[in-house]
Amino acid sequence: MVVLIPDRFSRAEETEWVERMLARLAAREERIRRTDDELLARARRLTSRYLGDHAHRVAPASVRWVTNQNGRWGSCTPDDGTIRISHRIQEMPDWVIDYVLLHELSHLVVPSHSADFWELVSRFPKAERARGYLEGISAATGLVLSDD
Repeated sequence: MVVLIPDRFSRAEETEWVERMLARLAAREERIRRTDDELLARARRLTSRYLGDHAHRVAPASVRWVTNQNGRWGSCTPDDGTIRISHRIQEMPDWVIDYVLLHELSHLVVPSHSADFWELVSRFPKAERARGYLEGISAATGLVLSDD
């Protein structure tokens, strides 16, 4: 890795800046390395925390990252219990990933976007904030992505 810094930096500032940049790069790489296994474990934690009263119905057959989600952040097929999450959100904050995952898990209980469905999703404390974040990303990038 090459870190470019101003010539006026002292040796101590240079060391501090390089360490800071290496830490940021390591954190970014950790987010990128998010695996399907980690995503399934996250789904189980979210189910336990927010959908515990429906745990008998929320047992996804698979939860995985996919690269072919061009119009959605995630999708769920309730008939076979598969959940797919767009790779586009892998670098987003954990609470945004949790929201998208909980949204899809809720479809295992209520397949439609009815009031009952949104009641389940709203159990996540940062649901509205995450929706706003995703809407902002969509607007800023010109992507037309939905959480349907």
